[in-house]
Parts: sequence; structure tokens; C-alpha cells
Amino acid sequence: MSPDSDTDETGIHCRLDELLDQRGMTLTRLSEKVGISIVNLSVLKNDRARAIRYSTLRAICQALDCEVGDLLVVRPSDAQR
Repeated sequence: MSPDSDTDETGIHCRLDELLDQRGMTLTRLSEKVGISIVNLSVLKNDRARAIRYSTLRAICQALDCEVGDLLVVRPSDAQR
């Protein structure tokens, strides 16, 4: 299953790549700051995560100085487009 089909299935898109780019931060640096493995962050970044703990979400948002809505967005379904 491709990341695009996962996003279509859940309708949720993680903007981690965009936020990291805007802040000039690498995935490695974020991993160090929040204590989450690069592999797990990569799963989130590529829209393959099925769930996320609130504590993880909070740690990422604190490290990136953003709100949850900046990180996770709902994409309209095909029927709404």
C-alpha cells in the first residue's frame, strides 16, 4: 500500500516534511530532541502511521513550535473534491 493510498484511506496527512524544511531541521535532529526513533518519525512523515500517542504528538509540536493542526491536516475525500 503506498503512502498516498494510506492518506486517502484515513484522510489525514502529516506535514512533518514541510515543517522540518521551514525550520531548517533534519529528521535526525528532531529525533534527538523528542527521543523518538528516526524510523518511527519516518513512518509518521510518510503518512504510514496508524496511530500516534498524545505524548508523542505533544513532544513533536513542542520541538517544532507548532500546533497539532499545523502538523496533521485532514484532506478532503474524493467525493468532496
